[in-house]
Amino acid sequence: MARPVKKQPEQWKKEILDAAKELFLSKGYEETAITDIMELAGGAKGMFYRFFQSKEEVMHALGDQMFLENNPFEAVRGRSDLNGMQKIREVLAFDRADGEREEISIQAIPILKDPRILAAAVEANRRVLTPLWLELIEEGHQDGSIRTEYAKELSELLPLVNFWLMPSVFPADAEEIRHKGRFVAEVLSAMGLPIIEDEMVGRTERILGGYGEERKE
Repeated sequence: MARPVKKQPEQWKKEILDAAKELFLSKGYEETAITDIMELAGGAKGMFYRFFQSKEEVMHALGDQMFLENNPFEAVRGRSDLNGMQKIREVLAFDRADGEREEISIQAIPILKDPRILAAAVEANRRVLTPLWLELIEEGHQDGSIRTEYAKELSELLPLVNFWLMPSVFPADAEEIRHKGRFVAEVLSAMGLPIIEDEMVGRTERILGGYGEERKE
C-alpha cells in the first residue's frame, strides 16, 4: 500500500488559511473555533500551533494572503492606458469590488483591539502598501495627473487611514465616522490627491458605523 504523501509546511499553512477563510465567510469569525478550522483542513489541532499562536493571528495572516492573491496594485501596473491618478482610482475600485476581502476585513475589526495584532497590521501595511502607493503617486506626479509636493508623506499616510477610522481602535459612532471620512477626503484633496468621493465616505460609514452601533447594543 502506498504511503500518503507528506504535506510540506507551506502547504499545511495554506490549507489552514484556506479552511479559515471558508469558515469565516460561512459561519463568521466569532462562531469559528480552531478545532473547526483543523477539522476542515484535515489535521490535528497541534498542527495549527506549529504555524499560528491564535485565531486572531490566522485572521491577520488571512488578510495578507487575500491581498497578495488579488493585489489591485499589480492589476494596474504597466497599464499604458491609464495615468497615475487613474491607476489610483482603479486600485480603489478593485478594492471595493473584492467582496470577500471586505467581509474578512469587517470581521477583523474587533481583533485590532489587541495591541500586538494592531502593531503587526500597522507594520504590514507600512512595509507592503507604502512603497506601492509611493510608486503610483510618483508616476502621477511625473505624468502631470497628480500635483503634490508630498508624495512620500501621502504614501505613508494612506496605509494608516483605515486604522484611524476603525471604531475598535478610535471609538466613534456612525456620525463621527462620517465626519472623519469627510475630513480625510478634504485633507487628501488639499494635498493634491482628490481620490475620496461621497460614495466612498458613505460606504465607510455603513461598514464601520454599523459595526460601532452593533457593539453599543
